[in-house]
Amino acid sequence: MDLSIIIVSFNTKRILDDCLSSIVRSLRRLKGETEIIVVDNISTDGTRDMLGTKYPQVRTILNATNVGFGKANNQGIAAARGTYILLLNSDTIVHDDAIGKLYRFARTKPNALVGAKLINTDGSDQTSCGPFLTLPVVFAALFLKGDRLGLTRWSPRSVRRVDWVSGACIMAPKSVFLDGLLFDEGIFMYMEEIDLLYRAKEKGYSTYFYPEARITHIGSGSSKDRKKGPVLNIYRGLSYFYGKHYGRTQQVILSVLLKLKAAIAWCIGILTGNEYLKSTYGEAFTMV
Repeated sequence: MDLSIIIVSFNTKRILDDCLSSIVRSLRRLKGETEIIVVDNISTDGTRDMLGTKYPQVRTILNATNVGFGKANNQGIAAARGTYILLLNSDTIVHDDAIGKLYRFARTKPNALVGAKLINTDGSDQTSCGPFLTLPVVFAALFLKGDRLGLTRWSPRSVRRVDWVSGACIMAPKSVFLDGLLFDEGIFMYMEEIDLLYRAKEKGYSTYFYPEARITHIGSGSSKDRKKGPVLNIYRGLSYFYGKHYGRTQQVILSVLLKLKAAIAWCIGILTGNEYLKSTYGEAFTMV
């Protein structure tokens, strides 16, 4: 088996259907033996019936509970028979020969993890790689609109070695993942790939952004609360990441930065009557 494609699903029937259809079309251009594995976290929206009737060729792992994104991917990696593994979000649409292009590039970088160029639904570039979240990077993201200024996230036009790529699309040899680089199951959702790629760099592996493979990423496909959820999960994920990888002083500074951001956003919510800001950042303030 040359390539295993692993997708984690949770109540994303419609977009998962679109994703699988795009994968099937893309794989027609790829020479080699492939398999698709869907790990379903007890979806209740008809996902499982759809998989059984429309995609009988897809291997499924049907969990009895929602075990989270990281653990579900780990299940898929363990079950995969491919020499290479592609971890792909269910809220993605693969364009043309994107999987083949990414696979051929990955084979030239056997000691690396690689990510494709993600694009938004309107066709614009989606910033999907960047530097590790050091304190200056966190400060830029929280207070300087770092994403817009190109300080914290990028979408390069050429092949580039980076610290991290989006977990929506990561390809590497299975042997790399099995070298102590499974997802940390203590992270339920968000920041999993940052942690994994940080550990990969510590082990001497590289990470590459490959823009010739293009994949549409809708975003927040499995989030219960698409507005509040991402903010709270980023707060939770950053706190966990720093607690795991950084010293006490840096953890305290991070906490101050997060609380300051939450306090400012909450005050703006009070002054403007914005219930989203008040609710979201009021809750975020209590988390750190």
